[in-house]
Amino acid sequence: MDKLISLQAVQKTYKIKGGLIHALRGVDFEVAQGEFVALVGPSGSGKSTLINMITGIDRPTKGEVYVAGQRLTHMGEDRVAGWRGKNVGVVFQFFQLLPSLTVMENVIMPMTYAGTYSGRRQERALELLDLVDLVDVADKYPSQVSGGQQQRAAIARALANDPPLIVGDEPTGNLDSVSAGLMFALFEDLVAQGKTMVMVTHDKDLAGKVPRVQEVRDGLLLDSSEVDDRLLVRA
Repeated sequence: MDKLISLQAVQKTYKIKGGLIHALRGVDFEVAQGEFVALVGPSGSGKSTLINMITGIDRPTKGEVYVAGQRLTHMGEDRVAGWRGKNVGVVFQFFQLLPSLTVMENVIMPMTYAGTYSGRRQERALELLDLVDLVDVADKYPSQVSGGQQQRAAIARALANDPPLIVGDEPTGNLDSVSAGLMFALFEDLVAQGKTMVMVTHDKDLAGKVPRVQEVRDGLLLDSSEVDDRLLVRA
């Protein structure tokens, strides 16, 4: 399969008072189109920094980052924001729905920013809300629906511009086990439809169900064979 993500010898160093933090120490990471990958590891290991490289939110100190056919390494902020809006859907742990917008308006927002689906944005939003079984709450505000419904709305929003890559940063972290299981089943369905999914998680049960698990430790990406079995509970 074609490579959708390719990180080559990526290093990320942050300057702090009194020294440096080496968040990533020369990471090589490739993900093929249509793969489902879980990133696991302790807090502070570099998982979030790695996700920020993939989404273009941050740039490497050294190394190269290619995602969805684009070299992100030295791309300007405005250009990368436009690229990300069309190529990457991000699902956050804390949902990050805008409280002043309805569920439907939250899903429409990425289309407005990217200039996509002109003339049929409401129709597109309803299609996505139907996918996540939320049509009945389309006109409600985030505060009026449950946490599980908010997260499903966040997934619909992430899919708004039909991106090839979905990135989940602890997407089930604030959900109960039943809601988390439903979210994971939806991710599996999206991968089956051809999407690529990279998910950071501390949930041992969910990580154990993902076809490929990569552990990040001390800024390094371990080989799959080195993943600490204590982090996983295989299904």
